[in-house]
Amino acid sequence: MTDGPPRIGLFGLLGSGNIGNDASMEAMLGYLRDSCPEATVDAMCSGPERLRRLYHIEAIPLAWTSRRQAASGRRSLVYKLLGKVFDTVRIAAWVRRHDAVIVPGMGVLESTLPLRAFGGPYALFLVSASGKLLGTKVALVSVGANVVNQPLTRWLYKSAARLAYYRSYRDAASRDAMAPRRCGISDPVYPDLAFSIPVPPDAGGDPRIVGIGVMDFHGSADERKCSDQIYRRYLAGMTAFIRWLIDDGRDVRLFVGDTKGCDDTVIQEIIADLKLHRPELDPTRVIAASTESFGDLMREMAPAGIVVATRYHNVIAALRLTKLTMCVGYAAKHDDLMADMGLSAFCQPAQTLDVGLLIQQVADLEERGDQVRGMIRQHNADLAVQLAEQFTLLSGILLDTAGAPAAVPMRAETVEVPLRP
Repeated sequence: MTDGPPRIGLFGLLGSGNIGNDASMEAMLGYLRDSCPEATVDAMCSGPERLRRLYHIEAIPLAWTSRRQAASGRRSLVYKLLGKVFDTVRIAAWVRRHDAVIVPGMGVLESTLPLRAFGGPYALFLVSASGKLLGTKVALVSVGANVVNQPLTRWLYKSAARLAYYRSYRDAASRDAMAPRRCGISDPVYPDLAFSIPVPPDAGGDPRIVGIGVMDFHGSADERKCSDQIYRRYLAGMTAFIRWLIDDGRDVRLFVGDTKGCDDTVIQEIIADLKLHRPELDPTRVIAASTESFGDLMREMAPAGIVVATRYHNVIAALRLTKLTMCVGYAAKHDDLMADMGLSAFCQPAQTLDVGLLIQQVADLEERGDQVRGMIRQHNADLAVQLAEQFTLLSGILLDTAGAPAAVPMRAETVEVPLRP
């Protein structure tokens, strides 16, 4: 550490409209401001304006090209090549100005959604390599990972993880995915950082209100060729399920997990479907919630008694609120999260959404409501303790404000809730 207040940098796809990514950053900011209020905190991210406006920290763009006008043809190629050269220098210089750089959660080692190797994976590699060369501690904190099939992306992720000063994973599946690359077998597993965000009061919910978290879902990076079919099947399943809810006398609240507007397209298609198939429906029975942050999401979700969600942090928000939670997930991280909460019976893949099974699962979830809520409540308490221990660990190894690192806590024993025959 240098003399004076610690200089901490936050790095990642932050401020770009992904509510889950910003939730992880918000949790980290809360920890830093509580444990080391004198620290100077800034960010290199994909949405600096948003971070300045909402979180009041200095921020600069992750990519040099983000401030350049759009170009086409050869000019576009020149901009991209120059951008990679400039970004190598920019990122190294930015890392060097800090005592520690923290990558707060997020699926930074995942390929569960479409991505390019020379986008986020390359930038993350530059951060870890710069930290190793320049003496800045780079910490990957409660991050997500999966088995990556693209060779270049896999190498960049492996190198970024191996060069980091500290790394922890948000679930066992992430650690296991990195173990063959010698980046996981002995690393700690801690919960997703969003589980440390305070819960709004009065979140009991009405059992006749169902929250639906939708996503502009087109499959993973390995499913590009059939992305349109995946989207259409997912959309058809969700619209059919919502029609069933309406016919069953339920009210519906629709949620998104990304503020850039891509998920809004799904909501518009759902509303159009209802106007076509249920033309007499009172529009107040289906409400599209307006959310800009994880806190907004939890407040809008609070009136619901049960939540069915696709985006990972929509599921976390529902669990954080102790809602009866059903997951229509798209990656192993969803299965692992629900298994950790004892709710494997209430999860199914978004790629092959089965509406009949979903209706059965919801009925079973409601029948076992008191048992499920008690179990979620206990697991939330356990997760909060584990995150507090990781924050103590970080204070010792990154900020020098605590003693010896805490021992890695064991996970609470999980009791599965079986699906009704």
